[in-house]
Amino acid sequence: MRLYLASTSPARRALLAQSGIEPVLVSPGVDEDAAAAAESARLGRALTGPELVSLLAMAKASAVADAAVAGSPVDGFVFGGDSAFEVDGRLYGKPHDPQVARERWRGMLAAGGGTLWSGHCVVDRRRDVDPAAVRTGGPGAARTAPPVRRGAGADPVAGADAMAGADTVAGPDPLAALRDVAPGGSALVVDGDRVVAVDSAVLTFADDVSPDEIDAYVATGEPLEVAGAFTIDGRAAAYITRIDGAPSAVVGLSLPVLRSMLLRGFGVAWHDLWAL
Repeated sequence: MRLYLASTSPARRALLAQSGIEPVLVSPGVDEDAAAAAESARLGRALTGPELVSLLAMAKASAVADAAVAGSPVDGFVFGGDSAFEVDGRLYGKPHDPQVARERWRGMLAAGGGTLWSGHCVVDRRRDVDPAAVRTGGPGAARTAPPVRRGAGADPVAGADAMAGADTVAGPDPLAALRDVAPGGSALVVDGDRVVAVDSAVLTFADDVSPDEIDAYVATGEPLEVAGAFTIDGRAAAYITRIDGAPSAVVGLSLPVLRSMLLRGFGVAWHDLWAL
């Protein structure tokens, strides 16, 4: 069974490969800034972390799902993902510029840490499967599946109801159902032939990182094109003392959540995607 990765991220490909899955890499060609700005304008407010990463994950997966790859239609599942780091209510994407990266590191260290939001979208484009047979909601309806993990501060009553398996009609907008995922928690929404999910991890930084260390790290160029200006699977690992959540979510996609999306949304087992 084929998995198309709507990304050229080496980190996401490596995560899947080490899990036994060899994805087909396809660049989605999405203008992320424009997509986020348009949705923010539509809502008349800034996007929350879960909304932002979900929106961009859906945009990337959708861009590839109906495209031709190497001259042939997509045949399998399409995965799109996105990440953002939130510190004291402020969302950090890719800094691009060294000075911006240095300023972000100073702010992150002053706060002591933050929340890494990881958005996921899987679209079913298997050509030998009737989409109606795997859809769990009617046209335009989204179903909130039990969350994979509740975050700190989540409503214990609402969380208990969800974990008991009560399904809730969330309406035609998956973003609305994922808007209020608590830091450290995760949730997924089944929406026709796609599943959208958010995972998060709370990170704690070392309290003795010096300005010289920040300068040296930024000078490597590693933090310039990654969300939050750091990578847990690179040189920044030595500056992070604790992760509350799935480590893979910090790298680029949450493997436990992706497994749940395939199983709950389409009845597909994780090992069905292994390249044997």
